[in-house]
This record gives sequence, C-alpha cells and structure tokens, in this order.
Amino acid sequence: MTSTPGSDAPTDATTPPPGERLARFARAERWVHRSTSALMLTCLLTAAFLYVPDLAQLVGRRRLVVVVHEWAGLLLPLPLLLGLGSRALRADLSRLGRFLPQDRMWLRAVRRRLPRRPAGKFNAGQKLYASWIAGAALVMLGTGLLMWFTHLAPLVWRTGATFVHDWLALAVGVVVLGHVWMAVRDPEARLGMRTGTVDRLWAVREHPDWDGDPPQDRRDRPPGADR
Repeated sequence: MTSTPGSDAPTDATTPPPGERLARFARAERWVHRSTSALMLTCLLTAAFLYVPDLAQLVGRRRLVVVVHEWAGLLLPLPLLLGLGSRALRADLSRLGRFLPQDRMWLRAVRRRLPRRPAGKFNAGQKLYASWIAGAALVMLGTGLLMWFTHLAPLVWRTGATFVHDWLALAVGVVVLGHVWMAVRDPEARLGMRTGTVDRLWAVREHPDWDGDPPQDRRDRPPGADR
C-alpha cells in the first residue's frame, strides 16, 4: 500500500477498487476478542453494582453478584490461552508486542494532528492499549485472588491488594470506555472484528504500511477470504 511522496492519499495506480475486502482477523481471533470482551464487561458491570451505592441498592442477591464477578475475573485469561493454538493470533500478538519506529512517528503525528499517520496492521495506540490492558488484567487477577483467598497473605497485603484492585478497576473502566468510544466512531473497524475482513480502501487510509496478512491455515481464514 503505497502513496506518492508528500501525498496523504494512494495514487490512482495503487487505489484498490471500491468494495474490495481484505482479510484482517481469523475466526479464532474474533472468538478470543468476543469472549474476552464479554468477561471484561461482566467484571466491570458487576463491580459497578458492588461499589456504586445507587446501583447496589438495585441488587437483591449481592452474594450472587460477587460470585459472578469473581468467576468472570478468574476466567478472563482463558480465551486468550485457548486461542494460542491459532497461528494468526500468535502472529498478531507478536505484532502487538513490537514497538517500531513507525509507531513513534504515529504518536508524533497524533500529537501534531497530522493526517498522515504511518501504521502497520496495528497502530501505536492499539499497541499501547493492548499492553496496558493485559498488564492491568494480570494485576487485577493477582489482587483479586488475594482478596478472594484470604489465607494466601497477611492482612496488610490484603489491605493493599484491595486498594490497588479498586482503583485499578476504575482506571480499567475508563480505558475500556475509551476503547468502545473509538470503536463506535469507526464502523469499518467494528465490521472487521465482526466478519474478519475490512475494506481495502479503509486499510490503505488507516494502516498504510500494512500489506495484508500472510496465508493462514484454512481453519483460521475468515469467511469469504478466498473469494
């Protein structure tokens, strides 16, 4: 995906025909995203009903909400662990874990509000979000276990774990809301996560340095990718 020097748009020679679809996410990746999102939202919603007084009054069976919250948090890493059998998912995790010079250029372009923002399959914002949410989830899991199994640590540790867990949960809620807001503003990105394919014109505009995924195992290919 190339453009003429000094231009923010692809040249006529490289502009793909309208409606051409590009494979972006394999079936396993979409399953992991949906399952993880459902568990994360369950954790956040149950936490809100446990800690916000006005919402807590609406719950008649508080113990049930606590159990749902605990198990949703405990199961949160499971979809990703199961999805590691997908070659496509492992490749994307490798991409997300590498911060390249173009990512620093993307951040500078965002800060200066420049229209040309170099990005591969994932831009720097997506990489930072993925890294932050993964680290936060691990901390939440660890502090949650200390709060759940009280015999694992002395009281001072459990007190600290409760403090970290509560305030980090608030931060996670804010960041996840920001992620949802960005998704709402980009229908094509949501379509890509739902169907596995995106419009090639969108890919040229939003991820100009991404040339598409390498061939995948047939079981990992999104529906319609071979058409």
